Parts: sequence; C-alpha cells; structure tokens
Amino acid sequence: MKIRKEEALSYHSNNPKGKISVVPTKPYSTQRDLSLAYSPGVAEPCKEIAEDKHKVYDYTAKGNLVAVISNGTAVLGLGDIGPEASKPVMEGKGLLFKIFADIDVFDIEVAATDVDEFVQTVKNIAPTFGGINLEDIKAPEAFEIERRLKEELDIPVMHDDQHGTAIISSAALINALELNGKKIDEIKIVVNGAGAAAFSCASLYVELGAKRENIYMLDSKGMINHHRKDLTPEKEGFVNRTDTNSLEEIMVDTDVFLGLSVGDVVTKEMVASMAHNPIVFALANPVPEISYEDACSVREDIIMATGRSDNPNQVNNVLGFPYIFRGALDVSAQSINTEMKLAAVKALADLTKEPVPEEVNEAYNEVNLTFSKDYIIPKPLDSRLITAVAPAVARAAIESGIAKKNIEDWDKYKRQLEKRLGLDQKLMKSMERRAIKNPQRVVMAEGENWKVLKAAELVSDHNIANPILLGNRQIIEDLAQEYNIDVSGCVIKDPRGEVCKATRERLGQFLYEKRKRKGITQREAIQKMRDRNYFAAALLQSGEADAAISGLTRNYPNSIRPALEVIGQSNETLRIVGMYILITQRGPLFFADATVNYNPNTEELVSITRMVDQTVKNMKIAPRIAMLSFSNFGSSRSAETKKVTDAVEILHREYPEIVVDGEMQANVAMNGELLEELFPFSHLVGEKVNTFIFPNLAAGNIAYKMIQVLASSDAIGPILLGIDKPFHVLQIGSSVREIVNMVTIASIDAQSRKV
Repeated sequence: MKIRKEEALSYHSNNPKGKISVVPTKPYSTQRDLSLAYSPGVAEPCKEIAEDKHKVYDYTAKGNLVAVISNGTAVLGLGDIGPEASKPVMEGKGLLFKIFADIDVFDIEVAATDVDEFVQTVKNIAPTFGGINLEDIKAPEAFEIERRLKEELDIPVMHDDQHGTAIISSAALINALELNGKKIDEIKIVVNGAGAAAFSCASLYVELGAKRENIYMLDSKGMINHHRKDLTPEKEGFVNRTDTNSLEEIMVDTDVFLGLSVGDVVTKEMVASMAHNPIVFALANPVPEISYEDACSVREDIIMATGRSDNPNQVNNVLGFPYIFRGALDVSAQSINTEMKLAAVKALADLTKEPVPEEVNEAYNEVNLTFSKDYIIPKPLDSRLITAVAPAVARAAIESGIAKKNIEDWDKYKRQLEKRLGLDQKLMKSMERRAIKNPQRVVMAEGENWKVLKAAELVSDHNIANPILLGNRQIIEDLAQEYNIDVSGCVIKDPRGEVCKATRERLGQFLYEKRKRKGITQREAIQKMRDRNYFAAALLQSGEADAAISGLTRNYPNSIRPALEVIGQSNETLRIVGMYILITQRGPLFFADATVNYNPNTEELVSITRMVDQTVKNMKIAPRIAMLSFSNFGSSRSAETKKVTDAVEILHREYPEIVVDGEMQANVAMNGELLEELFPFSHLVGEKVNTFIFPNLAAGNIAYKMIQVLASSDAIGPILLGIDKPFHVLQIGSSVREIVNMVTIASIDAQSRKV
C-alpha cells in the first residue's frame, strides 16, 4: 500500500493532533456529577484505597491502563531518534492496544538513557498503571531495564520488541514443525542477529523443547562461539562450540533459520544448502534477510515467514501484545511469566488450525484459508484472537499463582471480550477489503474540487477504485499541483471540452432516445451532457463506468435529478430510497428513508424495509430493524402510527425472514433492556437494533443529522436504493474521509450488481 509523506503528516497533524485522547467515562453535565467526580465525593474512594491499596482497581481506571514507555533509542527502522521523535510510534502502539483489545494507554517518552535513571522513572510512575509495555529501547540496556522492573514492580511488565516476536514466531515454529514432521528437540536452528528479540526467541524455543546446543547465533561480528572474548552476558548464554564463523557455512543442513538482522544477507545458495523441509523466518523489516520469492524459488519444500503483510505467514507482534496484556490485566496479574507466554504460543498455534471465518478470508483476498505451509499463524485481522489468546493468558496467570483475581465463568468472560472489540470502524474496514478485491470504475462528477481530488488520490493509491474525474483538465491539474495531490492514477474527462465532443454527442443521443417522448429534444439532450451530473449518469448507464458519485457542491435535488432521468428506477422496486450509514461506537447504524420519500404509505414502508434489509445483508451485517414512530405498539392511535403498524403486520406475515418490529419510539428501539422490560413480546428482544425505518422524511433527516453532530459520527450517504445503476449522492460539504467511504460503498455496490 502506497503511503505518501503528505498523507502521513496530515493524518498525524489534523485536529485533534496525534492519535489518542482522554475521554470521560462518567456523567459530568451537572454540578452533582462534578461533585462526585472531584470534591467532595472523590474523597470516599480515596479513603477506601488508603485502607486497601488493591481497591485502586475497583475505583479507578488502573486495571485497564497500560503505559507504553520508551526513550527512543531503538525505534524500528529509525534507530536512536530520541524521546520526542518516538512519540508518534508510541501513540500508534496505544492505538493498537485500544482497537484490538480495548486497553487504554498513556504513552510515556522518557528523556533518560541511563539504566538506573530510566528504571527509577518508571518505578515512580508505576502506581498509575495496570501494566507496563516497554518499547524501542536499545540492547543491552533493554535487558537490564526489563529484568529490574519485573523484579521491583508487582504489575505486568513486557518489552514487546523481545517477547512479542518470540511468542508469535514460536507459534509459527510449532505449526511449521508439525507440517514438516520434525521434532523440536532434534532440529538445528540458526539465528542471525543477536539483539533483544533474538535472545527472547531463542530462550522461548528452548522452553518449547529446543536444545540450546543446537542453536547457533550470529551477530555483526560473526558466530557467537567459544573463540569470542567480547560477549555480553546474554550472548554468553548462547555460546556454541564450533569453529564455523560465517552464516554461509552454518546454514548447511540447518532446519530452521531465524533472521532478526538486516535485509538481503541470505542468498539463494544458502537456502538451497539447508536440510530437507527447511523453515525460514526472515523477519527483518521492511526488507527481509531473503525475499519470499527468492527463498521459494529454490526450495519447493520450504515453509517461509516474514514480517511483511504482502507475504503469507506475517510474524506481526499485534497478534500477541494486545491480548497478552488483556488477559494479564483482567486477572490483575503481578507479572507476565513464562507460563503465560507459552499459553499465548499454544493459543495462537491452535487457532490457526480452526476453520477460518469468511470475513478473514475476504480481508486477505483468500477463498479458503486452511492450516498449511502458507498459513501457519493467524492473520492480524482475525477477530477471534481476543477470545483465543486473552483467556489462555489469564488462565495461565491464575494457574501459575500470580493472579490477584480469579475468573469463575470463562464463557461469560469470552462474551465480555467479544463486546470489547469495538464496532465503530469494522464495517468500513470490511468494505474496503471487499472493494480492493475487484476495483470498479467510479465517476467522481465534481473533479474541480480539491476534496474530490484528494479522495481520488487515496482510493487510487489504496486500489479501492479506479477514479474517473469530471472537469476541466487544466483546472484539475492546477488544483492538484496547488494541494500537492497526485492524480496520475485517475482518468480525467471534461464534459465541456472539445476532446469529449464526440462522447458528449453519443451520450446525448442515448438520453434523447430514452426521453424523447418525455418532452426532451435531441439538441437539449446533447446540451445536458455538458452538465457533469448528466454526463456521469450517462457514462454509468452506457456501461463506460461502473458507479458514480456526486453532490459535494450541489443540493440534493439537483444532484439526483440527472440520475433519475438518465438511469431511472429499477424494475424490481416500488420506490427509490435514500439510506444513510452512521459509523458510531455502537456499530454502524442504518437510517432510511432520510432523503427521498416525504411521507411513504404502508406499501412504500414495506418496500423501503425490504430494500434496506437486503442492502444491509449485502454488507455482511445482520439487519435488526425497528419501524419508528412516536408511539409504542399502539399506545397512540392515528393515521401516522397506523401505517407503520400495518407495514409491520405485512412484513411479519409475508416476509418472516426479516427481523423487524414496531411501531416503537427510538429510545425503546435503542435500549434493549427497556424494550425487554416493557415489551417482552417484541421480535427485537435480545437483538441489537441497528436499522431504523422512519415514518417520514422529516423524522429521518432530522434524526441522522442530530446524531451525526452530537456523536461526532461519520456519515456515509445517502446511498440510493432502487435506482437501476449505482449512482450515489454525497452530502454537501462532505469531508475527504466521507468521500472515500462513499466511493468504497459505490464500488461494492457495483461489484454486487455484477454477480
């Protein structure tokens, strides 16, 4: 995936700056709330904790708070860049903790390279945290820092650079050995690179059964053998009695190569000299010790892993650290011990052998991932990781005697973990992955707007779609230069330009034939093609594009009218419907109709519901539909409520496969406990309502706009349902992100219509 410097800098610098923030978790709107939060109410938990220090876990966020701490002396790929320059990395690590395991993070950058000073600084702030993640600290200081902190603190401490790689690669090693039929206590292992990760990997391999005398380690000076006199204590632990001093020599008949060094140090000849069914973990990043392609070209029997996402078997620390800390925090573990690390290894290895969910296959453009030489560890986007690894780690902490809390109901614990996963961005991640599998030609009608150009650059770079920009070429190129946007991956068409004259006339003739009995002349039809929205709709209808979007700078009626005239309504639908998606922390919410139908009758409400139900299902989400009104199940009788009640009756009778109920008020629909308490007979009891059908346009339009502003939610839409081709309309003033989201949805829409 291409990442441009300007895009990266903009991502980090847009307000609010950085990537993480502090969000209140308790009410604070009244004076009483503030008195409870601070003085005088806060004194009560303070006194409780003063009597029993462990109650800090009951009354504060300590139990879900990890410090990501670095001095910036060994930032991956950048080296010793100092604490300030390391902060974006630490914030990024915090982001990963949150999105993968719902763990809150404060990133701490320490201006100290002296071991004693660094250790004392961390010890002084440790009471704030439930765990410490050490990051990007150079060896050998990192060993001593972690050792001392683990000895002197009673909370989990882990240097992820060491142990994360060790845990993930150990899981990969177990599975690779199972596939090639070798025993770990019989294999010869070569480790190139003698940093923190190398020693941790080798030590954990020994815990798994590898023999220390069968592990050969090299640093920048050559083999760590009995002839060396310049060794650190860590290196002395892996001295091997051999006269061999080169990587080339020691690779002969090697079963496992582990690279934690620099790129391109392993040759094809070295791989060819390895034992039968060799295992190669080339983990230098971004350039492995040997490329996946080169290694596989000389050995058909090889099992290969790298640190790269574009190769099979990515050894990625995100498979481990979020879930290891999650399990440790949930039982208030005093440390992360060997038993917990081995439990994580086994959980990862076992998960690889389970059937892979469809969404994981889709995410990686696979048909059927199964345990094999190309799938020896789980994929980072596998949502099952949290329920596989965290419980295994928590159980190991309890069984090894270092947990302060016990878990009695493990099934309940797994359900709690599933709820932590965070639903706010899953839909768009899934949609983006589907779009990338088969990018569609998407017309972006307002090409003379810098936001549209920026969105086009992003969808082109990320292979989400193949953009077709409409507008004056010179204006587009000048704007692109002004805003430093690369539009080289986009097709540019000017509906008013001389170059498009023939196209304009051909498309105009097409429109004339379609509407000549509806009052349009041939000349008028050709003239309309100078309008970008008509031109976009005609390109789509003629098959020269797959989808189209517009509306950023025009009001809704002017944007949709050309699509209705040129493309028209699908034969299978009663009405055209506008559906919005709001991306919220609760998950995606679907609103209809909020843009097209002013006051739909009963039959139209049924049609709207059916179309929305199918559209949401096409997005791989199970729709749970509430038909909204100002009353609950007949509590108020009026023509306005009766049409909703009648629509629900028809849906229950004729379309029982649709999970829908109503009429009901919005607060009841969104509060499952209240719904069950007041209306236990409802078809939606026990369901999480995510789709809302409004009785009229005013209600839907007002509701989605208020939620969008109050909840700071991304809005996607309106997505037009019932139109014969995928033509979608943006909100006026949409952000670049919202435009990208709409292009993604349009591309998916086009894909689904071709099936």
